[in-house]
Amino acid sequence: MKIVRNRLLPIGRRYSAINLFGILFVKPGVRLSDQLLRHETIHTRQMRELLYLPFYLMYVAEWLWHLVRLRGDTYRAYLAISFEREAYLNQNDTAYLASRRRFAPLRRNAD
Repeated sequence: MKIVRNRLLPIGRRYSAINLFGILFVKPGVRLSDQLLRHETIHTRQMRELLYLPFYLMYVAEWLWHLVRLRGDTYRAYLAISFEREAYLNQNDTAYLASRRRFAPLRRNAD
């Protein structure tokens, strides 16, 4: 995963990094912890196995669904996205990427 430090992405103060097509855009001065790198590597795996465009379409559709369901709470809607749930649940597990099943967030009982 390529890492690009810049002042433009991600937009907003709440986020310190964004992964777009396997390129990690990081705000200057942000410490790249092992957990953050693992979280973003999980997203890169998700993107690759879904061939990128379907990943983004599903990600946005799911976010919009949760946004309506959670009455406009953007942060809770973000945390409810299956791709984010997988990444957050496993970002501290150093062995996860070696044992991760393909299409994990799409499975009912994601690992």
